[in-house]
Amino acid sequence: MTRALSILYVDDEPDIRLIVEMSLSIRPELTVRTAGSGEEALGLLIDQRWRPDVLMVDVMMPGLTGPDVLAALRAEPATEDLPVIFVTARARPQDVDTYVKLGARGVITKPFDPMKLADQLLTLIG
Repeated sequence: MTRALSILYVDDEPDIRLIVEMSLSIRPELTVRTAGSGEEALGLLIDQRWRPDVLMVDVMMPGLTGPDVLAALRAEPATEDLPVIFVTARARPQDVDTYVKLGARGVITKPFDPMKLADQLLTLIG
């Protein structure tokens, strides 16, 4: 049996966090943990040194935005290669290009279909 893929999903909206957690947790090969802010995510990833297989993060949040979190992760040797996927309503082609240039693996557009979210994630992380 292969080990589960661990995901940290970061979003300031509790309802969206719940939807993502429920839609990804349906798949037995995925385990999901959530955080309500960029600061909380960095606390888990850098201070507590917890390492998920992939980070999914909302772009627009109060405090640290998704790009801020990505920049902080890239500055730390322990997290510099962590795959990051942005989840955002701002997903015009030029926005996606900007996010990828920042170092994101890809973008999932809000609103997303909860029934297709796991497949989108798995496609982006290969």
